[in-house]
Amino acid sequence: MSVRVLIVGAGEAGQMLAREIRVRASDRYTVVGFLDDDRSLVGKMVADISVLGVCDDLSDVVRDERPDEVIIAVPTAERSFIRHVIALCRDAGVPFRIVPGLLEIIHGPVHLEQIRDASPEDLLGRESVHFDMNAIAECLAGKTVLVTGAGGSIGAEICRQIGLFPLRRLVLLGRGENQVYDVEQQMRTAYPQLETVSVIADIRDRPALQRRFAEHTPQFVYHAAAHKHVHYMEAFPCEAVKNNVVGTWNVIQVAGQTGVDRVVMLSTDKAVNPHGVMGATKRIAEYLMKSSDQPGRTRYITVRFGNVLGSRGSVVPLFIRQIREGRAVTVSDAEATRFFMSVREASMLVVQASIMGQGGEVYILKMGRPIRILELARDLIALHGLRPGADVEVKFTGMRPGEKLHEDLVAPGEKTVESPHEQIIRSLAALPDGFDAAGCVRALRECAEGGNDEGVRRLLSSWIPDASLRHDAPGRCSGGSTRV
Repeated sequence: MSVRVLIVGAGEAGQMLAREIRVRASDRYTVVGFLDDDRSLVGKMVADISVLGVCDDLSDVVRDERPDEVIIAVPTAERSFIRHVIALCRDAGVPFRIVPGLLEIIHGPVHLEQIRDASPEDLLGRESVHFDMNAIAECLAGKTVLVTGAGGSIGAEICRQIGLFPLRRLVLLGRGENQVYDVEQQMRTAYPQLETVSVIADIRDRPALQRRFAEHTPQFVYHAAAHKHVHYMEAFPCEAVKNNVVGTWNVIQVAGQTGVDRVVMLSTDKAVNPHGVMGATKRIAEYLMKSSDQPGRTRYITVRFGNVLGSRGSVVPLFIRQIREGRAVTVSDAEATRFFMSVREASMLVVQASIMGQGGEVYILKMGRPIRILELARDLIALHGLRPGADVEVKFTGMRPGEKLHEDLVAPGEKTVESPHEQIIRSLAALPDGFDAAGCVRALRECAEGGNDEGVRRLLSSWIPDASLRHDAPGRCSGGSTRV
């Protein structure tokens, strides 16, 4: 017995899907009709199939035609449209799947094998970013690449993505042996031809970095190691400095001493107008990268992006876990928004920047409109076939220390220009007047090693013009020429 299918979208993708079913799977599927929001098509035939109504008619059409599933075939749709159709399917009690995004099908027709369950990435409201794979392959060919934080979610994805290219060697550097082991096994299975080497080391240990860089002589370094949990770093600011500032300085210095060609550091939108210690330490790390860049020597390049869907510690895995465990979904504030990108976009943005960068730049992905976290929570509940507020409760927990209602990708006063990649912009970020990189690191290290949390906060605030860090008590910190 064939599966009865209702296709949402009578455009090119929907028509290709209908033709695919007719030619290849007429014994397994029957298309009962189209829905399309172009009212001029309603009641007409498209690809020999009736357009039964607009999308808001879905419930009535499901009742009359009794399809077994709905396939959403609008690969250029806005996130709000996808969310609306998913909600209609949920209310009508009909399963749904989705055609891939336009960039996934642009080089060929829609095939039945491409149709899949909807995912959080479908809720981004924009197309996934296309990267210049040929240029990347040419640039990385024969190179030794080292990834710090290789056991983390983004570091690991960088490893998986660059494994596609003809590297000479990939060095996985991290301090969590279990995570590094997992990534190494994945790489050896997926890319048996690639020489993969694991190094257990801490970026805070400069002598260890010097030994490993000298041993493997990488040409490219992707610096993904960092403390990133906002509320933890607010509680432990000294640890944030040791890892995000001192660790980054160690990578910068060792890379320069050992002749690395390019270092690309991952930064965050939380470094812009930082309200918390984590964002402030990443902003200082951006300053260190820019101040270290000198013509004709190692190139230091920064990439700044928003929240990464599916990365450890992001809200999406938390929401999904809460939904599957039958618990309430916890949202900080009804108005809170964030920029989101897929983990592949994040990792490939880093790689793309490494081949474009001349040194000293901050690259930023054009991420479209920010997404309300509450809407994302409701969307994820709907993706699980449940109703927000009825099947799954949404609770508001309040903003945690160091968090902001809204994030920005560009700091006040920063000018941006286009880059060679149409979906990436370049920030012309300037250093604060009189910024002394070595003195800044020295002063912050002294405070951190002495456990002086308030001294750390005051130092960070003194160097970042747009910072709004809380100060609970007077800090005591010395640091040479560094302003306190």
